[in-house]
This record gives sequence, C-alpha cells and structure tokens, in this order.
Amino acid sequence: MRKYIPEIESGGLSLIGSVREDNQDSIYLPDGLYPPEMGLLYAVADGMGGYTHGAVASSLALESLVGTLYEKDAPNPKALLTGVEKANLEVYKAAQRLAAGRMGTTLTAAYVVGDSLYLAHVGDSRAYLIRNGRSICLTSDHTTVGDMVRAKLIPPDKIRTHAQRSVLTKAIGLGLFVQPDINQHQLLEGDRVVLCTDGVWSVINDDEFAKVANESSLEQSSQNLLDLALNRDTDDNVSAIIFHIQKLTSVQEEVQTEQKISWFQKLRKLAR
Repeated sequence: MRKYIPEIESGGLSLIGSVREDNQDSIYLPDGLYPPEMGLLYAVADGMGGYTHGAVASSLALESLVGTLYEKDAPNPKALLTGVEKANLEVYKAAQRLAAGRMGTTLTAAYVVGDSLYLAHVGDSRAYLIRNGRSICLTSDHTTVGDMVRAKLIPPDKIRTHAQRSVLTKAIGLGLFVQPDINQHQLLEGDRVVLCTDGVWSVINDDEFAKVANESSLEQSSQNLLDLALNRDTDDNVSAIIFHIQKLTSVQEEVQTEQKISWFQKLRKLAR
C-alpha cells in the first residue's frame, strides 16, 4: 500500500456568542509539540454542566485525548478509541470530584495519518467533508432527534428547529463507559474538513458549508462560519476548525526526489 505525507493548512476559532455567559466549547489544533509524522489531530468539544463545569469537561476531554494519542513514538489510529475511553473516564471522575452532577461534553476528533482521516465522535458536534464544491456530513448526531431522523419518524430538514434538538443520548463523562463512533475516510488533494459545535451547524444548512468555508485563508473561513452563525442568532457558543489537504506526496516520490538531489550533489563535486 502506498503511503503519503500530507501538507495541511488549518485554522480554528471559538467564541462565547451573544447569549451564553461563558464559553463551554474547546478546540484543539496541532501546536507543534508533536512531529507531523505522528499524525495530525483536530478536535472540537462542547461542554455541558453549567457555569465553569462545561468548560472543564470539554478542555479535560481534549487534554486527555491528546495525551493518549501521542504517548507512543509512531502514529497509532487505534489509540483514538482508547483516547476517547480515557477522556470519558477523566471527565466522569472530575464530575464526581467536583460534585458537579451531570457534567459532560461532546467530542468530535479528526486524526489525519497519511491520506486517511480517522474520526472519533460522541455527541452532536459535527464533521463535514468539503469536496468538489459539495459538503457531506460525516457524523451522526447522538441525540433524541437524531434517533428520530434515523428511524424516519421525522425528515432531516426538521432537525434544526425541533424542540428536543439538543437532548443528547450519548456524551463524554456521563457514565463509566462510552462507545464512540469510529470511522475511516480516504482523503484527496483539495479536500477540506470542517469540525464544528452545534451552535454553528444548528443555524447553517449542510450545503452552505461548502460556500462559506472556501476562503484561501482558513482563519478567515472559520471566522466567516462563526459570523454567519452569530448573525443568524444562534443561542449557543460557536466553535469551528477547518483544515485543507493542500498536497499528498507519496513516500516513494519523496525518496526519488532525495535520491535525485543526492545524485546531483555528487555530480557537482565530481565536476569541481
């Protein structure tokens, strides 16, 4: 199987919004602490629990996931499941320690290794793939309304306006165990992936993501998404990450390039 080295540009933003008193969302983008060869992690988490407890849950979940995923010296997509399970346990123990009652968070994480995208998902944050001008939702909402849509009790276009849209059926930290959705997708050059909390997608239709997230600057695209959500009077915190697969270089191509450079350098030495 041919292996690839991805060149990725990314941007992300998290804002309190105009309704909430605090920001319970957290986001994670590669910060340079880990080499790209270890894989690149992008994640959003939307905490719940009131006051500061939601923020604690979301940040703790991401911190735990990152620590687990990068504890080895090689990329390990299988560690995504372990990382989510450990994040769940850490948030659960923190809730008991703080006597916070029902404290938890959503978690949607995208781990890029070569030309593969590994998704781990719990809750109702979302991941969208933008390819050839079209946006495709890659995640399923773990909510009462999401279950109703999958059971064909209500049409998908009613999900954003339903009174029980935010009632979660699964979240990080609510119990000792959690079963995340884990999926793998092949990436192509030019693909963009958007991760966002429900404060964003609840007021932006699926097909609009491809139109809004198309700026050459990924930071500007993230800002545009959040601005649109705020202009449409979202009632929640707003957070989004966008990353762009600029190039996929096969390992064989890179080896050949290095060999050519080495051969050319030797030739120059012989000519002197």
